[in-house]
Amino acid sequence: MLANILKGAAAAAALAITAAAPARATDLQFYFPVAVGGGAAEVIQSLTDEYMAANPEVKIDAVYAGTYQDTITKVITAARGGNAPQLSVALAVDMFTLIDEGLILPFDDFITSEEDRAWLDSFYPAFMENSQTGGKTYGIPFQRSTPVLYWNKEAFAEAGLDPEAPPATWDEMVEMGKTLTKRDANGNVTQWGVRIPTSGFPYWLFQGLSTQNDVILANADGNKTNFDDPAVVEALEYLVSLSTEHAVMEPGIVEWGATPKAFFEGQAAMMWTTTGNLTNVRANAPFDFGVAMLPANKRRGAPTGGGNFYLFDGSSDEELAAAVDFIKWITGPEQSAKWTMATGYVAPRPATWETDTMKAYAADFPAVLVARDQLEHAVAELSTYENQRITQIFNDALAAAITGTKPADEALAEAQAQADAILAAYR
Repeated sequence: MLANILKGAAAAAALAITAAAPARATDLQFYFPVAVGGGAAEVIQSLTDEYMAANPEVKIDAVYAGTYQDTITKVITAARGGNAPQLSVALAVDMFTLIDEGLILPFDDFITSEEDRAWLDSFYPAFMENSQTGGKTYGIPFQRSTPVLYWNKEAFAEAGLDPEAPPATWDEMVEMGKTLTKRDANGNVTQWGVRIPTSGFPYWLFQGLSTQNDVILANADGNKTNFDDPAVVEALEYLVSLSTEHAVMEPGIVEWGATPKAFFEGQAAMMWTTTGNLTNVRANAPFDFGVAMLPANKRRGAPTGGGNFYLFDGSSDEELAAAVDFIKWITGPEQSAKWTMATGYVAPRPATWETDTMKAYAADFPAVLVARDQLEHAVAELSTYENQRITQIFNDALAAAITGTKPADEALAEAQAQADAILAAYR
């Protein structure tokens, strides 16, 4: 009897202590590059809430930081002020910048088991090219992409082209583009054959052309560019010729943001843009459309793109361990499938594509498989130390050639000289 009373008293005391001192939650701050209220924000918030419901000891404050540029600026400012988030999604190409700033930690430091190692090794190699350097993994692929070709099947049929056969080569894109370009009685173009944006991320879509011409724009160490390589010059001359010689693309700078709308409204029969626009095109194209790999020249090719998860220095081991656990969870097959279906980004692990969820989605919408299959031919997105300066130099060179200010070879030679002057310190 007495033993039972004492046992009950001890249990009551333990309960009282627990009630008086609840387990302290691990608070994480997570910067994410999307405008507040967007569809992507809703999906991320839903997934974050799902994780917190299953892990009540972890509290995650998701900060929707605007564009990628807004996000990296806010993250760097916060980190320099001693208030870095534990994790953020930022462009994969920002890796060298974040390393140079001394702001991020390699995930390898948090790999403690064979299961962890298997997870780290489970991502598509093409995406890991922009995620690893010096034998360390600094980024975990999440909202990753490649550019793909979209075409208006109704426009193809109207022009007498096979609506199920997009161009497979540069020459075919020119010839089909001529057939697809329409003019009114006054000679004004009402529909261009193709639209390749040359603003916003001009280097990225151009990298499709340079890769197809079998040349790489920068080395894997991020300290040397090949802007003046003859194959790069040839690729830029081809891009310029689409407007000046072949008249199948709008002359001058072609706006990135306006491209999907132009496609929807019949102003262009084909467009190059990110697979991240796939869900948008599916929802808003008023016609039957197709999605294909970018056309080949010397080879097939496209750059990877999009954002990685990064871990930031300055937090406790407990917080960083919780951040890694969240990243492992949200890149899991089922969560990744939800994200891909909601956005069109390429699920970055083969395991996601093996889920019943994704198999059913792909069976209903086969276009989602194009960007995944193109990874076999993909290369790392242009990424160097002082990446924003280097890409701006290259973008300016592209613009000079596209607008006719300078010939392609001169513009690229000047860009290479400027890039060399900056990157020499990193060799």
